[in-house]
Amino acid sequence: MEIVLIGVNHRTASVELRERVAFTPEQAHDAAEQLRSRGILEETMVLSTCNRSELYGVPREDVADGVGAMESFVASFHKLSLAELNGSMYRHRDRQAVQHLFRVAAGLDSMLLGEAEILGQLRDAYQAALDRGETGPVLNRMFQAALELGKRVRNETELGTRPVSVAFAGVKLAERIFGKLNSHRALIVGAGATSELVVRHLCDRGIKQLRVLNRTEAHSVDLASRFGGEVVPWEKLDGALDWPDLIVTSVSAGEPILTRAIVERAMSARGNRALLLIDLGVPRNVSSDVGDIYNTYLYNVDDLAEIVEQNKKARVAEIPRAEAIIDEQIEKFLHWQAGVAAGAVLGDLRKKLSAEHEAFVQERLAPMSHLSEEDRAQVAAMLREVLERVVLMPAERMRGLPESSRKLQNFEALRDLFRLDREKP
Repeated sequence: MEIVLIGVNHRTASVELRERVAFTPEQAHDAAEQLRSRGILEETMVLSTCNRSELYGVPREDVADGVGAMESFVASFHKLSLAELNGSMYRHRDRQAVQHLFRVAAGLDSMLLGEAEILGQLRDAYQAALDRGETGPVLNRMFQAALELGKRVRNETELGTRPVSVAFAGVKLAERIFGKLNSHRALIVGAGATSELVVRHLCDRGIKQLRVLNRTEAHSVDLASRFGGEVVPWEKLDGALDWPDLIVTSVSAGEPILTRAIVERAMSARGNRALLLIDLGVPRNVSSDVGDIYNTYLYNVDDLAEIVEQNKKARVAEIPRAEAIIDEQIEKFLHWQAGVAAGAVLGDLRKKLSAEHEAFVQERLAPMSHLSEEDRAQVAAMLREVLERVVLMPAERMRGLPESSRKLQNFEALRDLFRLDREKP
């Protein structure tokens, strides 16, 4: 019941190589089918994202080198040579494979420490493999444990709670000032990539009222339509400032587009209702003295970058807590795995000894015609009891060992000692 893993990620491979070994959902299914039909794996699961491509498997017992067979398959599948993968591919077995998966689920192996997106990607990939019958009892248990672990890490640590992008830091800042955003209004000045990222975060955090303003109105229309917002013409910028609670600016401009005089007029029109301005423009889109206006809160890129840096350090400080949860979950899984292995070995041992016992009884008792049927039954029972005491009772005691790795080693030794290799199909 070996577990093997091969893969590449952002730490080991260039983006060009990651692109070449990536799997579409259809390719993941095709690869799983081929790996099983060729007799390489009994169970398989492909995890492929922009930052990693990983293949998890339980090899058939007659496959001497599951890792090597999987590597050769991946190279052939993607029309690569093994030399092109050499140095970029990592290989893990058993505990190391489980530990790697659990670190991925926890967000410890991501490019962005503690990112939440990977847990959803992991869940989707596993569910697809499960629906297609590509996984089995071992990978099912392992991936279910990984998903449970990912939730625990996010609930019990602050690894993923502190924003580490400027856009998300701005949105979290708005929540600190206003509380929940679902009853508040946002005006987005600019419609580029940064603005889109801010809008995505705002919508994820529940904001319902959104307006977009940009020099090129077509870009405003595109961004607003995709997120259920309204478009404001660029020339009406001044008059639009009395509506929002939050203004996010990210436009290219040689000088500030929001001066103190403009914002003072807007604050008067809005009855000095609190206004948060997040200036993501470089050069700055909002005059620095706007922050001196009563009930106006101004943050620029440098302010948010400082928050992001503090949050990164805070996330790093949470790693030991996440690692402790991972270690706990690993031991739980290995304990289950050892129990399954123990049951399989003991089952095979009982079958072999029962067959040997029956053959021995038939061979040795047949010539003893002076024995009655009752005597024969008693002799057979005594022999069976001897087998139980000499072999099976110690094996049962091994099953109760608390250390999972030692338990697995002992049962593998027992399988080898009694030559319990199962018949291969």
